[in-house]
Amino acid sequence: MTITTEAVYEQGVLRLDRPIPLAEGTRVEVVVISTKFSEDSTPSEILAKIAALPLEGDSDEFSGREHDKMLYPSSSAT
Repeated sequence: MTITTEAVYEQGVLRLDRPIPLAEGTRVEVVVISTKFSEDSTPSEILAKIAALPLEGDSDEFSGREHDKMLYPSSSAT
């Protein structure tokens, strides 16, 4: 399951902006992507951060994989 939400880092703890549907004690893997770039970030550092972003999540209803299917639906009438 992939859940995307924003959080604020305060006093050593990430505080989520909204509740998420996880049972108490569930272990998760956290990937932290700062939404603020420092003013001294180089273009290559910014591009590297963008390249590290996930292309799509498990819960996405549409993905690039369906591109051709959406544009060229198969015709059942022959």
